[in-house]
Amino acid sequence: MAKKRRPQTAPQPATAGEVPAVGAREPCPCGSGRRYKACHGRAAAQAVTELVRRPFEGLPGEVEWVALRELVPAATAELTLRGGLPEGVPSVRAATVLPLATPGLRRADGSVLLGLQNDTASGDLSRDLADVLRRALEAEPDTAVPAGRPGGDVRLQDLLDPEVPLSPVVHEGFDFWLDGTESPSDPVAASLERANSAAVPTARLAGVDGAYWCKANDRNHLRWVMTHPEERLLDALARLHAAGASALDGVEGSRLVGSFRAHGLLVPVWDLPEDAGYEECEKPAAAFAERLAEALGAEGALSTAERKARDGLANRQVTLS
Repeated sequence: MAKKRRPQTAPQPATAGEVPAVGAREPCPCGSGRRYKACHGRAAAQAVTELVRRPFEGLPGEVEWVALRELVPAATAELTLRGGLPEGVPSVRAATVLPLATPGLRRADGSVLLGLQNDTASGDLSRDLADVLRRALEAEPDTAVPAGRPGGDVRLQDLLDPEVPLSPVVHEGFDFWLDGTESPSDPVAASLERANSAAVPTARLAGVDGAYWCKANDRNHLRWVMTHPEERLLDALARLHAAGASALDGVEGSRLVGSFRAHGLLVPVWDLPEDAGYEECEKPAAAFAERLAEALGAEGALSTAERKARDGLANRQVTLS
């Protein structure tokens, strides 16, 4: 008779923070006797690759986080940590881009800068940024923080004060890199020159959240990050478009041309005439927000013209992330 095998207990799934990460071929620290990659390393690998569709959901100013990550060339925003700033850290700021595309900086004065527009190691952008922020807070002054694979499950939502909104400040260029720096190194100076020459003039509208004007070669654009559920928002935009109410009132030649998705949110885009600055968009954008709110509340099926308008808007969508 064949020998009876002792039943083996499969390792229980665990979150990334419960079992320390080791080499893939090393014994798993949980004591199962298996290699890490065949035991709790599986859960860790899955957590790394799993895509979080809306990484900034739950943060105050989600639309601004998306805009700073995807739309705005040069901007900064003060960050408020839960429990206040650590000793020796006078301030913490998010920035669209840092010198040489560095993920994070601990400056000579102890202040911290977190770069948002960088490649990330996992499918959860919030977790990646939180990892850089934590390492920057612990780094020695005058230190660049490199990219790395997050070692835990801490996210921005865990580190930042949920009661303090994000208030971006848009800059004409990247001279904020040199705050408190008398003489930048040659690589930083060269990086600054390249970045300033490529920066597209951009302005944030004051009257509505998540709306940014930018100046293109022959036309300007308004790109507006919105948190409304995508299907409902497309219906509302289609109703307005079919009714001839999707342009910005008072901005002659403006037209809604489509939208794109970024980090789980829809971003409608308007073409504007070359001579339309961001000041001319303030009141029309506020008026459009009121029309949109009314259209979002409309019930009933779309008309034939509205369905056609919706199909046109959906066909002109792209996904950035």
